[in-house]
Amino acid sequence: MTSKKKIPLRKCAATGEMLPKKEMIRIVRTKEGEVSVDLTGKKSGRGTYVSKTEEAVETARRNRSIESQLGTSVPEEVYEDLLHAIRREALK
Repeated sequence: MTSKKKIPLRKCAATGEMLPKKEMIRIVRTKEGEVSVDLTGKKSGRGTYVSKTEEAVETARRNRSIESQLGTSVPEEVYEDLLHAIRREALK
């Protein structure tokens, strides 16, 4: 009898599709209201996920979907950090 490990799924803030958590990047808002990219997935605070594609990040930026999920404005550098992280991962 094989035990299949349950793969945690998360919903992409930009596209609305359910994907494995490993294929997503977490964006977190701390209690202090600071918004940042959480590559570890372990920072405390309100989090939302976006797919690891540049298209998803651009869609989230256009639709302000991350802002509505986190209930605060998202600085432009957070989107740049997301794109940078996606590009760096693509090079691996």
